[in-house]
Amino acid sequence: MKYRRLGNTGLIVSELALGTMQFGSGMNMGGLDQRATNEMIKSVLDRGVNFIDTADVYSTGESETLVGNALKGLREEIVLATKFRLPMSDNLNRSGATRVNIMRGVESSLKRLQTDYLDLYQVHGWDSNTPLEETVRTLNDLVRQGKVRYIGLSNYLSWQAATAVMMQEQLNLEKFVTAQMHYSLVGRGLEHEFQSFAEYHKLGILVWSPLSGGFLSGKYGRGGAAPEGTRFAEAGQFVPVDRERGFETVDVLKAVAGEHKCSPARVALAWLLTRPAISSVIVAARKIEHLEDNLRASDLELSDDDLKRLDEVSHPGTPYPKWMVLQLDVAEDPRPKALHPERYADGGEWADLRGTQWKG
Repeated sequence: MKYRRLGNTGLIVSELALGTMQFGSGMNMGGLDQRATNEMIKSVLDRGVNFIDTADVYSTGESETLVGNALKGLREEIVLATKFRLPMSDNLNRSGATRVNIMRGVESSLKRLQTDYLDLYQVHGWDSNTPLEETVRTLNDLVRQGKVRYIGLSNYLSWQAATAVMMQEQLNLEKFVTAQMHYSLVGRGLEHEFQSFAEYHKLGILVWSPLSGGFLSGKYGRGGAAPEGTRFAEAGQFVPVDRERGFETVDVLKAVAGEHKCSPARVALAWLLTRPAISSVIVAARKIEHLEDNLRASDLELSDDDLKRLDEVSHPGTPYPKWMVLQLDVAEDPRPKALHPERYADGGEWADLRGTQWKG
């Protein structure tokens, strides 16, 4: 297992982390009980994983409880993260990023996880019904109280994250150090704006659903029903995928995997580990053998040709305003090429379309 810094902190985490949505019976995501949870956590720790990510909403607290039980005697050896914000009951005040819900939520998570502190506490999504200052001040209080070491965000738009970070800077509050976001070969929307934002502000990206719900495992075929026992068959498709580009990507993924004599899933994870601003990729599975295969992605070295093939087949296109930003920075401004010639050795990431012949 290889290791990286958690964002711009000094905390060291494994580049592959254990996700825990499959623990517990309330989400139709695996239904693993205490015995299976214990076995899976022991297995990943034995393989060098030191980072575990959960959330209060996973099976409405059951996942945190199972993880807490499994970590007895081991808590100090791992980096433990959880999340808050999503509804925990029908009570309207048990939802959101309010001071009341955050304070209540952290105490509940600490109790279920059987710990007196959290290494990383993450807001699970933007709350449009709560003043942002209320949220960031409350999170700052948790750090000052010693209940939380670091704070992170998840599922924010770029402008929302930028607004939050700037407010934290202006008010001299504890800053977000991570952003837990969806990213995969068939879910590359993060690259349009958020990834460059994270690089600029030195936020570490924690990737959730790196296989797009299992789509990149290659087990789903064109035009047919999802195989029995798979996540798509039991829980449906949660992560949107462009089917046409997705299956073309899987074809190339399988070809690269065949050349490396490994699974498509391992290649998909290894590709993610080469991307900018990634602190850790969160993997989860219902079977230990699948999880062990995923963890071996840390040792898989993809060639430049592998990366180029995967990048080209999966590229979703460049939306505005990013294409204009690249046009100005790459094609029209001479300074970047003079200052950073290594970035443009192969032409760079943007081709100047001015003066090219139209082919309709």
